[in-house]
Amino acid sequence: MSEFSITTRLVHAGERRAAPAGAAAVTPIYATSTFVYERMEDVDRVVEGTETGFVYSRYGNPTVAAFETAMAEIENGRFAFAFGSGMAALHAALLACELSHGSVVLASQDLYGASLELLYTIFGAFGVRTVTTDFSDLETLREKVAHLKPLVLVGETISNPLLKVLDIENVGKIAREAGAKLIVDNTFATPFLCRPLDFGADFVVHSATKFLGGHADATGGVVVAKEDFDRPALTGALTLAGGVLSAWEAHSILRGLKTLALRLEKQCRNAERLARFFLDCPRVEKVIYPGLADDAQKEIAGRILNKNYRGAVLGVRLKTGSRAEVYRFMNALRLCTRAASVGDIFTGVVHPATATHREMSPAKRARLGIDEGLLRVSAGIEDVEDIIADLENAFLATEIGKAGFEKKNFIRVI
Repeated sequence: MSEFSITTRLVHAGERRAAPAGAAAVTPIYATSTFVYERMEDVDRVVEGTETGFVYSRYGNPTVAAFETAMAEIENGRFAFAFGSGMAALHAALLACELSHGSVVLASQDLYGASLELLYTIFGAFGVRTVTTDFSDLETLREKVAHLKPLVLVGETISNPLLKVLDIENVGKIAREAGAKLIVDNTFATPFLCRPLDFGADFVVHSATKFLGGHADATGGVVVAKEDFDRPALTGALTLAGGVLSAWEAHSILRGLKTLALRLEKQCRNAERLARFFLDCPRVEKVIYPGLADDAQKEIAGRILNKNYRGAVLGVRLKTGSRAEVYRFMNALRLCTRAASVGDIFTGVVHPATATHREMSPAKRARLGIDEGLLRVSAGIEDVEDIIADLENAFLATEIGKAGFEKKNFIRVI
C-alpha cells in the first residue's frame, strides 16, 4: 500500500488479512457490521442463499451463528435464531406463528408479567386476542382450546415466579390436536433440566441473559425451532424487526454455556438446601419449590425435568402483608443481591409484586398468589451456609424475624 497517502494507509493497513492456518480454539468475536468479498457475484450468491456466508451483521454474524448452532444442538432443534433480549425472542416466535387480526393466543395465567404485557399491548393493538387460563388444569385447557381455536399456546417450563412445572407432553398433544403451535419459555429450566422440543413444543424461547449467560454481563435471547419450515418466518422477524444480538454479547453467552451444567448442579443443590432452611423459618408462611410441590406437580416434574434436580429458583411467602417490612428485610441483606434477574452466579432476591408483575393490578396479582409477602430467590454458586447466614441476619435485623434466630458469622473458606 506504499503508493497511497498516509491518510489512506491508516484506514486500510492491517485489515482483511487471510484466515490463519490454525483454527481458533474458541469462537472469536467478529466485531464487524459488514463483510467484503473479492467479487460482486459472490455477494449475490450469499444474499440469495445459494452460497453460505455473511454480508451484513443484521442478517448474520459468525460469532452469533456459533451461539445459534450451539443452542439448536443442545435443545435438539432444527435451527435457532439469537436476539437482543428474551422479550425480542418471544416476540419473534409469536410473529413466526403468523398471528393476524382476529387470531387467538391462549397463554398460561402464570406467564411472566412482561410476556403477558407483550401479548396484551403489542399484539393486542393489531387485533390479536389473548386469553389466559391455568395450564395445569388439562381438561379446562382442552375445552378452551376447542372453543377458542387458538393459533398458539404459550407457557413456561417452570413458571415465573410461582414455579409451576408445565406438563409439556400433554399440553403439546392438546395443541397438536387443534393444529396450534406451542411456544415454551425454557429460561428457568434451561436445556440442562429440560428440552421442551422433545416433549412436543414447536418453539423454545430463552432469555439468554439469565442462566445461559449466567454472569450478569450480557443481555440476549434465542428461539429454537422444531421444524425447518418455520425458518422463513423467523428470518423475517429477525432481519425486518432488527432485534439482533451483538457479537460481543453472543461471545459472552456462548462462553457461559460451557459451564451451564456445572453451575446448575451447584445452584440446584443450593436451592434445595435453601428450601429446607426456609421451611424451618418461623417467619415464613410458605415455601414454593418444585421439589416440595403436591403429588401432581411432583409427577409432572419427574417426567419433564432432569431426574436429579428441581431447579435453582424458589419462592418464599413471608408472614407479613406489608411491603415496607419486606423491603426492610431485603435491604438488610449483605450477600444476597437485589438484582432484578435470575440465573446469575450470585444469589438474588426479587419482590415479584414490584418486579416481574409490577404492571398487573393488585387484585389480579392476589388471585394468582403474587402478594406483597412473596419473594423470589435465585440460588447462586456461593457456599450455601454463607447464604443462609445472610438470610438469618436479615431476619434478625427486621421486625419480621425478632424471634427464632441467633446472629451468625459468615463462613470464610480459605
